[in-house]
This record gives sequence, C-alpha cells and structure tokens, in this order.
Amino acid sequence: MTYAKTARRPHHWRRDMIELAALFTAVAVADAIANLIGHQPDGPYLLIASAVALAVTAAFHTWWARRHSHAPPPTGSGLVAEGDGAAMGHGTDVAEPALVDTPTAAGPAASPEDTALWRMRTTVRDTPGSLAALCGALARHRVDILTLQTHPLARGTVDEFLLRAPSRLQAQQLSRAISVAGGSSTWIERADTHDLVDAPTRVLSLATRTALDAAELPLALRQLLGRCTIHSLPAVSVTGRATGESAPVEGVLEETVMRLRDPSGGAITIERPYLPFTPTEFARARALVELDARLGPRVPRSRHVLTLPEGNEITVRRADGGDLEAARAMHDRCSDRTLRMRYHGPVHDADRYLDHLLSPRFGRTLAVQTASGRLVALGHLLWDGDETEVALLVEDDWQRRGIGSELLSRLVALAVEAGCESVYAVTQSSNTGMVAAMRALSLPLDYQIEEGTLVVTARLDTTPVRSLPPYEEAGR
Repeated sequence: MTYAKTARRPHHWRRDMIELAALFTAVAVADAIANLIGHQPDGPYLLIASAVALAVTAAFHTWWARRHSHAPPPTGSGLVAEGDGAAMGHGTDVAEPALVDTPTAAGPAASPEDTALWRMRTTVRDTPGSLAALCGALARHRVDILTLQTHPLARGTVDEFLLRAPSRLQAQQLSRAISVAGGSSTWIERADTHDLVDAPTRVLSLATRTALDAAELPLALRQLLGRCTIHSLPAVSVTGRATGESAPVEGVLEETVMRLRDPSGGAITIERPYLPFTPTEFARARALVELDARLGPRVPRSRHVLTLPEGNEITVRRADGGDLEAARAMHDRCSDRTLRMRYHGPVHDADRYLDHLLSPRFGRTLAVQTASGRLVALGHLLWDGDETEVALLVEDDWQRRGIGSELLSRLVALAVEAGCESVYAVTQSSNTGMVAAMRALSLPLDYQIEEGTLVVTARLDTTPVRSLPPYEEAGR
C-alpha cells in the first residue's frame, strides 16, 4: 500500500537563533574550563573523565527515553490507503471499512454530506490487483466500503459490497465506474440499515427463526437470497396423485434456479431471474433446508385467550398436522354453502385440502377453539410464490361474532411481520362476510373478477410494522 505524505511544519527562524546562541555559549564555557583545568598537573585526566561521564549519561538518557516514551502519535498524519494492486486480492468473507477519506493537518475537515446505502454485486477476474482497482474506483467517487463478501466461481469471483455513497451519486454513475475498473454483470440496488448486519450473524438469525417455526423456512430463504420466487411443490397432489416433483439429496443449481429436496417430500424451487445464484448462496440455502429437515415439523405452542362481545372465551393458537382430525370434524359440522364459499369446489373434496393447509411448509394457520376444546374456525396465511393468500373458514354457529375479522387482522399482522407487500383473498361476491372483513382492515383494496370468482387484494406497503401478537411473541 502507498500512503499520502504528511504536511510539513513551518520553518521558525527564532528557534535557529536560540540554538546558535546556546551553541556559542557552550563553546565559550568549555574553553574557559579547559584553560582553567588544562594547565593543572592532573588537568588532562579530569577532562577525559568528564567526557566519559557525559557520554555515559547521554547514552543512558537516550535509552530511558526510548523505553518509557508514552507520547501519542502526531495528529493529522492523514494516512489514506490508496490500494496497492499487489497487496489486495480475494479471500473469504470480509466485513471491514475501507477507503475512508481522512482529513489532514494541511486543510480543514470536509463538511458532512448526505449519504445513501447501496448493495452492489459485480464479477471480476480472480487476479492480484482486481479488487484494488474496484476500491480505487469507489474511492474516487467518495464511496465507503462498509462490508465485502466474496463468492468464488470456477472462473472469476463475485464481489458483494455494502456501500455508503454520496446521495447525489446515481446508480448509473456507480455502475459505469465499476465497469471501467474491470467489473462485469454489475447489479446495484438501494439498501437499508438492516443490511449492516454481517453475513454470519444474519445466517445464524435466520437459522434460529427456522428452528423455532417450520413455516419460517420460505421466509428465511427469501431473506437470505434477496428478491426471489419460492415454490414448494409436493410429491403428491391433494387428489392423491404423484406430481413427479423431486430433487436429489445434494440439490441442483442451474444459474438462476436452484432445486432443493423438501423435507416433507417433493421439491423447493427458488428462482431469481435477474441475478444468478453463486455456489456460496446455494450451500447456505441447502444448509438451511437440511436444518429444517433434521428438526422436523414444529410450530410455536403459545395460546391467546379472547373474550367475544357476548362473553364467550375463545383461544387463538397456531395449528398444524396434529389438528387434522379436529379440522375434519369441523368440516362435518359446516353447511355445504359454507364449505363451497371457502373451497370453491365440490364439498366432498374439502377434507383433501387439510393436509396441505395444516402443513407449516406452505404457510401459517391459526385455529380458534372454544373453552371445551372444540375447533370452530381456521385462518390460513399461504405462501404462493411472490404473493400471499389469506383464507378463512368459520363454523356456521360461530359466524357473525367477529371471529373472522379477528383472525384476518392477525393474519395480516403476520404477513406484515414476514415482509409481504400484499395479501389477497379468493372468494365469491355473495360472501359478504369475507368482503366486509377485508374492508374492515382499512387498507387500500383492489377488486378483480376472474371467471366468476372475486379476488380482493390488500396492499400492505402503507401498513406500519407492528409488534407480533402475544401468542407469537411467547413462541419467539
């Protein structure tokens, strides 16, 4: 690395005059002593002994000063690393600031400037000096490197940066500068303060979330890999037929698509058309899926008790495959009209959907049970690729009591916590209860008719992120 020169101190002529005066005074004193002692019988010996004593004292003083000096380094040295190509190469994950412009003593510090965070990924040749060229290009635009991760490839290396840049700097300018410095396939997007967490900490946090709740796996994969589409494809359809969907144990990576074996059977397909996956990302995703497979099905076991307007107490909790028999019994108590409103198909097929709906692999399900333990309502938040569906089923005798609205508001809160931009409900125009519950959310709604079916979409981007419901907080 090369360093900028430090600023020179101004020359002081008065100090030189004082030093000359002191030198002449010392010579005069030495001459007087020599004339006084030198003419004595033992004069020469006394002079030699004095000289030796002075030399020993000076040597001891120099050694002592060097050994016990605690003086701080001079301020304003302004060492600014400019990146020597031979010194900067590629390695493992790095998370350290670099290329920080430091004011020197020669001039005043620069005034504060508005900055913005960017995430940038670019591919460079894996040769000495390639990373230094990128750093130099960023430094010339006054861009600070906050974190750096390297993803080795068979040919070249993918460098992923978190940058703090002047707000006036546009993405196109940054991309052109990186291209000139040797970067290719550059991808840039705005970042936020959540991206300041280093990669190992972020992966451990996602692993913890997945370990506590099996429904977190798709969300954890999306946060790990960025904007991507995730599909869980079962090995057997709801009608009992084999779908042919499977993946080898080691998984498959094909540029912008990766396929992993679903722990519950079938396959998990992850697509990111705008940016190819790296082997490092593939290994992290596979490790997360393997962790989920080893832990098996699991959901938080907390409960939240509510009191209805008429005074009845109900319990809201997470549901899973263990509630299958109770859900089927609720189906038997529901009218044909209620089941048709919910499943939009033949009533006798309703039970077939329960295995899918109660699996945490495909989303989150909330169950409502009475004080006697009877299941009277189910609310589903289903991951559907880039979109999220909400669905409700309330037993006939418990309708019009506010249970559906309570479930829907809690499902929306879970969707907001999961980072979903919108939720949609598929129903019929005659299902006034569901339409009223969607309107009661006080969110922007879009309505669309598809083959006689009403699709109501609620946009969540204007919804403030609120804390988790008590039954979710206890589970965490």
